[in-house]
Amino acid sequence: MSTEISGQADTPAAVDRHPRDRLRRSLSLNAAVLLVVSSVIGSGIFFTPGEIAEQLPHPGLIFAAWIAGGLLSLAGALANAELGAMFPRAGGDYIYLREAYHPLAGFMVGWLTFFVIYIGTIATLAVAFAAGLASFIDFGSLGKIGVAAGIILGVSVLNYVGLRWGALANSLTAYLKIGALLALGLAAPLFGRGDTANLGPLFQGASAISIWAFGAALSPVLFSYLGWNASIYVASELRDPGRNLPRSLFVGLGVCTLVYLVMNAVYLYALPMETLRGTENTGVAAAKALFGPLGGTLVAMLVLGSVLGTLNAMILIGPRVAYAMAIDGLFFRGVDAAHQRFNTPHIAIVVQAFGAVALLVLIDRFPDSLFLSALSYTTFAIVLATMGDVSALYVLRRRQPNRHRPYRAWGYPWLPAAYLLANGGIALSLLIERPDECLIGILVALTGLLFYVLFLRGSRGAEETDPESH
Repeated sequence: MSTEISGQADTPAAVDRHPRDRLRRSLSLNAAVLLVVSSVIGSGIFFTPGEIAEQLPHPGLIFAAWIAGGLLSLAGALANAELGAMFPRAGGDYIYLREAYHPLAGFMVGWLTFFVIYIGTIATLAVAFAAGLASFIDFGSLGKIGVAAGIILGVSVLNYVGLRWGALANSLTAYLKIGALLALGLAAPLFGRGDTANLGPLFQGASAISIWAFGAALSPVLFSYLGWNASIYVASELRDPGRNLPRSLFVGLGVCTLVYLVMNAVYLYALPMETLRGTENTGVAAAKALFGPLGGTLVAMLVLGSVLGTLNAMILIGPRVAYAMAIDGLFFRGVDAAHQRFNTPHIAIVVQAFGAVALLVLIDRFPDSLFLSALSYTTFAIVLATMGDVSALYVLRRRQPNRHRPYRAWGYPWLPAAYLLANGGIALSLLIERPDECLIGILVALTGLLFYVLFLRGSRGAEETDPESH
């Protein structure tokens, strides 16, 4: 059987895919880069700077924290670049932990990733989008849930009918997002009513800030960088993954870091430090200070577009995790199907969409404050998942030293260790500060144990009754 796709023979790494995987390699490097950008740049850059300034009330330290966050994320990306090039399959960290430790370890992180990170994040983003839209159109509390559910189902349909449509929508929103943010960075000093005195002196009095305060500020910074590993989940659909997967991680993360530094310069130029500290919606506050009420309205619309782009990226990526588990026989039957016409994991997309809508209905019964608190557990889950896959690099270097590696992580073993150390600190701080939310994530993961046993038995039973398996 020929493995030729688009006129070119697959590389050894591209051949290394699950024999039951029917998804096509049709995703370009550019689309993968923009998938990373959309996954990273959501609402964080608009809402976290005020919290960071509270911990680090010095312009130089704020820039240093965002640069440090980018470098720490790069340390994780270096490890994932090697792992993704080694295993260019759907599912991302589910695959890496399965190969490094045990199928149960892979299943647990896959279960957590799909049900906590993706379904939880999709529901959160949909509600955030509906709430933002409600500031322009009053459609009542019931209408907000309807809008949130409608946007989930609409974007899911777009991704159902083809990867190219979901990727195209992602690319368009990502280009608009990058262009708008960089244009804001250019317009601020040219036309805005800011003050360069706010930017300096960069480090005066910074010596009074403790290393613990800097570490505390890194938590929201790293939260704003989450999503940098987006392309590893679609590796089985990425052209020439041995080359393009590492590049997508590095270029995407580089673009995000540049945009974040530009936006922080805009915020510091627009707002004096005493105003910036504790500001909840920094993007809108800075735009109003620079350009008046119209500027605030335009940035509020930009936030909506940014959230919508991230929502589309999450809906595109999430089903690949469930699909990868299902083709291993470790998920509900039928989820391993690929649509014959659209070549998408269509059943997995449907399961994810209805799971997110069901979560919306459940959340609607609770106050908004409880809703936001309960869903903050996704951060803890993401930190655990990324720490798990980075740790897998060490195990696989030892257990599979001769495996084909199109890319080898630069800075190994020190840079991955720095990532584990920094994120371990964040996980510990989350456990101390938000024990209830962390407990929710842990309990959801533990529910997977029962399903793992059931899926494993079902998979073995299917093999025994299938004559082709003997």
